[in-house]
Amino acid sequence: MDCRNALSDRAFHWNETRSYQGQYQEACLKYKRGWASAFCCFLLFIVVCLSLLLNMKGAFRASGHPELGLLFFIIPGAIASFVSRTRNVLLPLLGAMLAAPLCLLIMRLWLTPDRSFWQELAWLFSGVFWCALGALCYLFISTLVSRRS
Repeated sequence: MDCRNALSDRAFHWNETRSYQGQYQEACLKYKRGWASAFCCFLLFIVVCLSLLLNMKGAFRASGHPELGLLFFIIPGAIASFVSRTRNVLLPLLGAMLAAPLCLLIMRLWLTPDRSFWQELAWLFSGVFWCALGALCYLFISTLVSRRS
């Protein structure tokens, strides 16, 4: 009888350890996937920023609505939130916040500045805001869709 209890305890302990290892691997995968969303947002934020500065420089100014270009910053936040498995808004926001200083450096060193430093900084912070809003909008819509299903 004692031998059976010892064997069943070992089997229970082995299954428990295996369960913890599976949970650990799943947590590591979610962690890596979350950083993938931050990196995705980092890259897409830079792409949107450079495309607005280089390609569409006068398009929105000529229409009389230069602030419309900021709406393009919703796209990196929504895509990064889609990539994130953990449904986290902070990692796409972190990616955008890390990309903003790099964009500011590119704007000041390689492009001819049209505005003052503070105006460019305010424009980039507005882009970070719209990026976070894009992530929130994606999470809101995906929550609504999953609740209806």
